[in-house]
Amino acid sequence: MTGLTGLLELRSIRFGYDDAGPRVLDGVDLAVDQGELMLLAGPTGSGKSTLLGVVAGLVPAFSGGTLSGEVLLDGASVLDVPARDRAHVIGYVGQNPPAWFVTDTVEEELAFGMEQLGLPPTTMRRRVEETLDLLGIADLRQRDLRTLSGGQQQRVAIGSVLTTHPRLLVLDEPTSALDPTAAEDVLATITRLVHDLDVSVLLAEHRLERVVPFADRMCLLDGAGHARVGAPGDVLLDSPIAPPIVELGRLAGWRPLPLTVRDARRRARELPLPGAPTERLLDTTDRDAVREVRDDRPVVQARKLVVMRGRRAALREVDLELRAGTVTALMGRNGAGKSTLLWTLQGRYGAERGTLLVAGDDPHALRPELRRARSGLVPQTPADLLYLETVAEECAASDAGADAPAGSCAALLGRIAPGIAPATHPRDLSEGQRLALALAVVLTAKPPVLLLDEPTRGLDYAAKHALAGILRDLAEDPAAPRAVLVATHDVEFAAYVADRVVVLAEGEVVSDGPVREVVAESPAFAPQVSKVLGPGWLTVAEVAPALAAAR
Repeated sequence: MTGLTGLLELRSIRFGYDDAGPRVLDGVDLAVDQGELMLLAGPTGSGKSTLLGVVAGLVPAFSGGTLSGEVLLDGASVLDVPARDRAHVIGYVGQNPPAWFVTDTVEEELAFGMEQLGLPPTTMRRRVEETLDLLGIADLRQRDLRTLSGGQQQRVAIGSVLTTHPRLLVLDEPTSALDPTAAEDVLATITRLVHDLDVSVLLAEHRLERVVPFADRMCLLDGAGHARVGAPGDVLLDSPIAPPIVELGRLAGWRPLPLTVRDARRRARELPLPGAPTERLLDTTDRDAVREVRDDRPVVQARKLVVMRGRRAALREVDLELRAGTVTALMGRNGAGKSTLLWTLQGRYGAERGTLLVAGDDPHALRPELRRARSGLVPQTPADLLYLETVAEECAASDAGADAPAGSCAALLGRIAPGIAPATHPRDLSEGQRLALALAVVLTAKPPVLLLDEPTRGLDYAAKHALAGILRDLAEDPAAPRAVLVATHDVEFAAYVADRVVVLAEGEVVSDGPVREVVAESPAFAPQVSKVLGPGWLTVAEVAPALAAAR
């Protein structure tokens, strides 16, 4: 390989878990320059986390498998250098920051890495203060890490590696668990590190709509172990994964493709579009059939619901109704009470005051097996639902537990994340693949109420569209329509799948209404198409037929 220069160089990287099986990475060449933000993208399970692990020294040391090729830092090979000996140059932050915390408070966490490097106390104190100010978290100094919001935890996780003064920051899905505002804050911090401090960043992300505007270059993994590197606009021109504004640009024939909402809005003035649609136009939905299967009787009824977490009211006077045949998106900033509400509907938490009925009963008063018959919940940590040795065993157990025909779970899994080998152990799956498996396990049972907590983390756009189709099919099943509640920070997914949106803030419902109205009222939760074309438009799928008719 020739022509690559930079702080980091990967040369002909090949990696596989089994010498006889397909390679996860197959001849990947990549260079990251000093002071560059490199975006790593690709389909679910394409090897993004594996590639980041190779750079950080975690693969194959902690994953197993066989690795070949060269990893160069400043031209010197570090392929055989352990992760701990790369830590002063490469700072790594994984997908789930709380899982990597090793201390109790913010200040202790920021100092821990420097302690391991044996830095003098005066140096550690100075760097802690500098990092607190740089990330805007000085007021969190003494806070217990467990009490922080997702955005705050993400900034602390980044800070804990920044104090070691790495030259390369490796981030795996840094915004996947964050609400739109928190995600913007974290990305603004990352951009400041690149522009002001000359830090290099290698960042993997599925929600490209958030990150593409900040990227200098983009590396696209194709799912077969190969990589393509170039300017984001060039790579996305024919990429199978693309954010909505890029899809809109392709549809309109714009060149170059817009990568920011501002650029797309300027170009959109030339589109011959009629007024905004008044009905959802999902290609998976027949609206007349939907109206027939919906039932006016709510499956879930909450009245003045108050739920305590310790001494704090996590839910305050919540009124909520969920009806069969309807998909409802539950949105709000990190720490607003979304997960607490889902677990309360499932029955884990009981009400301090108020009433809650799920399929006619208080779920907290029921035995666990009766709760599961009324509602199915996919938590934020899907691995909690997986306990068998292979994907095939998980699917077979799900079919048996749901009294479903053999192969039902595997068929759902194939729709969300195709290509997973049945003999694979769940722990060897990517985060997105594990989530897809957990979703398939729960959805196979088809309970009357489906509760999903951040179900798109780690999923690419095709997988999210497939999941949306599955949820709508389950909700609108004429034989047994279901109520679906999806807690999500993914505004594009909510725009695509939901009929209604409920917004929580500080444990209270602050907005509840049709998706088109609620997102139009909230700049933070508006999808990209709405920002470009104006209130009323939600998805590119709505624009395509309108644009075709106008032409």
